[in-house]
Amino acid sequence: MSDSGSPEKNRRLIVRQLGLTDYEPIWRAMQSFTDSRQQDTPDELWLLSHRPVFTQGQAGKAEHVLAPGQIPVIQIDRGGQVTYHGPGQLVVYLLIDVRRASIGVRELVSIIEQAIVDTLAGVKIFAQPRAGAPGVYVGDAKIASLGLRIRRGCSYHGMSLNVAMNMEPFSRINPCGYLGLPVTQVIDHTPGIDPESLMESMEKQVLQNLILQLGPYSWIDVRQEL
Repeated sequence: MSDSGSPEKNRRLIVRQLGLTDYEPIWRAMQSFTDSRQQDTPDELWLLSHRPVFTQGQAGKAEHVLAPGQIPVIQIDRGGQVTYHGPGQLVVYLLIDVRRASIGVRELVSIIEQAIVDTLAGVKIFAQPRAGAPGVYVGDAKIASLGLRIRRGCSYHGMSLNVAMNMEPFSRINPCGYLGLPVTQVIDHTPGIDPESLMESMEKQVLQNLILQLGPYSWIDVRQEL
């Protein structure tokens, strides 16, 4: 790390812990950040939860949104089909200069999946990715979703891990475009744990595992604002 003048060898990371937010302002902020990045702009990880929203990926088909009711449906620019975000779900957006890090999209997806698998192993939940269906599964049930966009050699969007949330809205869609796909959450496999403490624990573990997988970073700054 002695070559401080080289952004490739001296990668920096800003972590933003943003709390509970509306979806669209964060999405627009990710786009703006990506469009304004320079060669030496630090990578960023944004940790948050969203107020209830369905997001429909670029290839999303309307028939997979069954009965949204009062929950808004937003057409966005990530890959994949429809998913649900709500309180009690840990969302991590990865704003990574993948070109500078010399990683491809498939490798970045694998890094995210492995970070989730390692996090769940820490609470004795055996989870694994599934070939051809990005995300992480416990048995046949999906516990974490992935969706990325690469623009100007940089990633945005990211992952969502179901931790301790109201799962009913998933019944209003075909999750990720799969009819009847079962969906699960961490608290269902760790009964008796306080949901708020569980969210805090999962956030810390996911962050540590992602940094370990994405590193090395020479400098990390944690902030509470955007």
